[in-house]
Amino acid sequence: MVTPDQNSAQADAWNPAQYERFRNERTQPFHDLVSLVEPLPGMRAIDLGCGTGELTRIMHDVLGCASTVGLDQSSAMLARTVGHASPDLTFVTGDIANLDPALGPFDLIFSNAALHWLRDHGDLLPRLVSRLAPGGQIAVQVPANADHASHVIAASIAREEPFRTELQGHVRIFGTMSPEWYAETLFKLGAKSTHVRLQVYGHALADTGSVVEWVRGSLLTDYQSRLSPDSFEAFLDRYHDRLIDTLGAHAPYYYAFKRILFCARF
Repeated sequence: MVTPDQNSAQADAWNPAQYERFRNERTQPFHDLVSLVEPLPGMRAIDLGCGTGELTRIMHDVLGCASTVGLDQSSAMLARTVGHASPDLTFVTGDIANLDPALGPFDLIFSNAALHWLRDHGDLLPRLVSRLAPGGQIAVQVPANADHASHVIAASIAREEPFRTELQGHVRIFGTMSPEWYAETLFKLGAKSTHVRLQVYGHALADTGSVVEWVRGSLLTDYQSRLSPDSFEAFLDRYHDRLIDTLGAHAPYYYAFKRILFCARF
């Protein structure tokens, strides 16, 4: 998990407990991503945006990695990694956009639900690939749900007063590109094999209002880190009302969430 803006001095608003409220729903894409990786003997891996480290531990064990580094910017998330660390699995504070040159090269660069926070994937992806050892793999999962009402409404409210002024005009725009863009770019970078797909994960939530709790653990952390507590509560109230007006009051509510998964070997 990365902080909302890798170049921002905003407070760390990540709340591990809030993020893990929908733990099972958020975990399936991770397992699907791991299944795309070809396990090879002696792999040196890095998990970009490792969060609490629980899934990093699973990835490390399932793939039989010789060594793995979990990297994240969130101190709140990294504080939860202690129970998952071992001599061959370490966790460090770091910036995905500017990886420490002392790290790597890696046989596997893995990232589950983190790279979308960073802009300009046209610059980022080549830099990550350059950190792979010969024959290395990169496996990435990024949300691609920016066109869903849950995301569109948040951006719309951020442009409204009084939030626009306090946010200094900031609106969260994710860096996720199209599936075909990733496929074409990986080919241009020299990938010998690629798997790229767009997948819709359907989540049966208790009701429409549960979408608010879902995005509070991810998208809305960006606005929470930039707004005062009172302003953020007002933001949430407006978001909730508009979300219900747009999607309707349903119980249960089917939250269709699109994600892009890709894996390439070089």
